[in-house]
Amino acid sequence: MSRKYKFHNKEGSYFISFAVVNWIDVFTREIYFSCIIDSLEYCRKNKGLELFGYVIMPNHMHMIFRSKKGQPSELLRDFKGFTARELLKLIQGNPKESRKNWMLQSFKEAGTKNSNVKNMQFWQQHNQPIECYSAEIFEQKLNYIHKNPVKAGFVKQPEEWKYSSASNYSETGENAIDLDI
Repeated sequence: MSRKYKFHNKEGSYFISFAVVNWIDVFTREIYFSCIIDSLEYCRKNKGLELFGYVIMPNHMHMIFRSKKGQPSELLRDFKGFTARELLKLIQGNPKESRKNWMLQSFKEAGTKNSNVKNMQFWQQHNQPIECYSAEIFEQKLNYIHKNPVKAGFVKQPEEWKYSSASNYSETGENAIDLDI
């Protein structure tokens, strides 16, 4: 069975998850989080991304999104490809990254195991999209996203996690990125 993600309704909103290969905790430094946030913002402004919810965890991220252009697969492919290249550059060029050699070796090994990858692989390939075809499913997935950092023990309240859309839905007013709500 193919592990490639499938978006059956090209106009639909989808909940997706994707993780760093080998579940490596890359997102522990501000510079790496910022790369993802900046890329999401770029896609919102230039690629037709409508973002309804997200969370960036140390080794994976979740989001609910829609492609205004009806190309969710292509949008996600471009986002993951760009962020992979940028994050690898940031890791390679970060003199303060104590885990640099270990991480780069892990990315290189993952790349050699995948015939679709030329050098290093950053993201796992599967995303398991789930269409949010009803308000009930949308709310369920949004709650799951927002509770992720709480369940992991990083914060007590969802809106306390800086890299989550939970604050967009609360009264705190401090958001890393605007949403399309």
